[in-house]
This record gives sequence, structure tokens and C-alpha cells, in this order.
Amino acid sequence: MSIEARNSLKLVRTIVVKLGTQLLNDKESRLDQGYLNSVAKQIALLRGRGVRVTIVSSGAVGCGLRELNLAKRPTDLAKLQATAAVGQRKLMDAWAEAFEAHALPVAQLLLTREDIDERTRFLNVRNTIAAAHELGAIPIINENDTISTDEIIRITFGDNDLLAGAVASAMRADLLVLLSVVDGVLDREGKSVRTIENLDDARALLRTEKSALGKGGMSSKLEAARMMTDAGEYLIVADGRMENVLLRIIDGDEAGTLFIPASRKRSSRSRWIGTARAVGTIVVDDGAAKALVEKNRSLLPAGIVKVTGSFSRGDVIAIATGDDAVIARGLSNYASGVIERIRGKKTSEVRAMLAEEAYDEVVHRDNLVVV
Repeated sequence: MSIEARNSLKLVRTIVVKLGTQLLNDKESRLDQGYLNSVAKQIALLRGRGVRVTIVSSGAVGCGLRELNLAKRPTDLAKLQATAAVGQRKLMDAWAEAFEAHALPVAQLLLTREDIDERTRFLNVRNTIAAAHELGAIPIINENDTISTDEIIRITFGDNDLLAGAVASAMRADLLVLLSVVDGVLDREGKSVRTIENLDDARALLRTEKSALGKGGMSSKLEAARMMTDAGEYLIVADGRMENVLLRIIDGDEAGTLFIPASRKRSSRSRWIGTARAVGTIVVDDGAAKALVEKNRSLLPAGIVKVTGSFSRGDVIAIATGDDAVIARGLSNYASGVIERIRGKKTSEVRAMLAEEAYDEVVHRDNLVVV
């Protein structure tokens, strides 16, 4: 399986590459222009092979700290956003310089969580990235820390790992590469695990360390892996400082940790449902859970035991079991208040209560993604 999967990477044509703050810096915690140059050279070579590469780059706050001569990351939101604003310009200048040697312009896209959660904006992200590639530019994406509110402090995308996963879902990318300062997922002895077919195995090895500048860790990488593998696409976590790491990955070399995808690829709509934030949760009984997971059934009111959160019809909601394990996500046919009224009731009872406003399903199977 491992050799076959690695060889299949030679066929990928659309890649998202994420680089973290720590990886982009040198030993003196300064932006490493030489390293950016090496990444740009690899991407230029891949482009020559017909492979489109989109970059998700951290580093704006770190660049801002050095530009403003600040000793540590501000805790005040306004100052943190201002630091990101100063640093983002510096970061993009560095990327533009790196690609200039290959006559490739760069396109800056700054995204917020809302750009992923709202379906129309999600599709616009995909269209903009595709258009940038058509025009011969390299899209470089970062979270828009300059206008985010509590997300910049509380971790929304998670050091851009989840942002990269969301971008890869929007693009239907063949491969997401998360470049780090370690060679993939490490086992308990500190050795790299080369292939992971079951995410539960990786979660058992979860480490909690994070860098001083970064916001994420291995947990966010595993969530990005869930997004990609559930959608039927590959993800690799690899050492970004390995020589020609991107070229080696596409050549099928054993670099980093490869996450094996599900055998069936999801539609664009299903990928968005699996990526957008859930605004509420429906808790179901064991019978409903089995029908959803094992029989690909719709969610009916009779199987619902609890509703949490306030949401409207058409919102993305999570579906969980009694022990809070999320088993699916979907688009609700009802607002949360209506579901509270009809939960546990038979379809005939719901029709009698709601008349023409009644739907047989709370979440139709066509709008449901099992996770």
C-alpha cells in the first residue's frame, strides 16, 4: 500500500503547500530569504511539469515583530492585528523576491474563517485561486489576522493547518503538503511514521508541543488530514528543510508521513460541508447513529434526543452521539427552535404539527457527510 500510494503521487496536478512560522525563520528568528528562494525554485520546477502549487504561508506576525522591534507577541488585539499588518507586507515582499528569479508573479489572498464557512465565498476563493494560476501567478494565502477578532488569539485555523485544509478542499487539490520542522508524525520513540491509514492510530501518538511563534501543533495537522482523507485526497507532513522536499514527494520518494485517503472522492459540496464550521449540534440515539453511519440514511426527527446551539435552516450542523462523539455533519432543513419542538416525534406527527412547512428529514442524506 505504501509504495503504491507513493507512486500515485507522481500523477498529482494540484497541490497546496503550507509552511509554518518556525520553518520560515533562520536560527536568529529572522525570515530566511534563502529558504524561501529554495522553495520558490522547487515550485517553479513543478510548474514546468504541469503541477499547480498554491502556498499557504504563516509568518506575518513574526515578520511584524521584527519590523517593529517588539520583544514578544502582543496580547492586546489591536496591537496584534497591527503587527500582522506590518508583517504581512514584509512576508509578501520576501515571497515576491523569491519568485522573481523565475519570472513568476505572486498573488496575495488573505482569508478569514467566514470565507470558508459561507458557501458563496468558499466558491469565490476557489475561482480566484484558479484564475491566478491561469494568469501565471503563484497564489500565496494567509489568514487575515488584520481583521480577525477573537480568532487571532483563540486559534481558528490553527497555525494555518486548517486553513490549508480548507483551501485544498475548495480547490479539490490532489495533495496537501504540510511542511514542518520535523519529518512527519513521530512515534513514541521519536521515529517518523511513514504511512498512516487510520487517523485514530495517529491521534494515539499526539504530541502537544507548539513553537513560541506558531499557533498550531500536530492536533491541527490531524484535523487537516481528516479533511483531506475523508474527501479522498492525500496529505503529507514532511520536514520542510529536507533538500528538494517537494520534488522528492512528487517523485514518489519516502519523505515525511503519508496519510492514505478514503477510496471514494467527495463532491465539492460535500467537501464544503465537511470543512465549514458547525454552528450547532444535534445529538441522536443509537438507532439513528447506526442508520446514518452504516446505512447512509437521512436524519429523521424521531432519532433526535437533544439540540444545542442556535442555528437557522440551511446552516451546517454537527451530528453527535450521546457521548459527544461527532459522527456526521450536514445542512439542517430546520431552525434549531423547530427541531427542539419536533425531536423524538414520528414523521406523521411532524406533518400534523407543521403542515406545509414540514420536511420528512431534518438532514437529508444528500446534504450529510459522515465523519
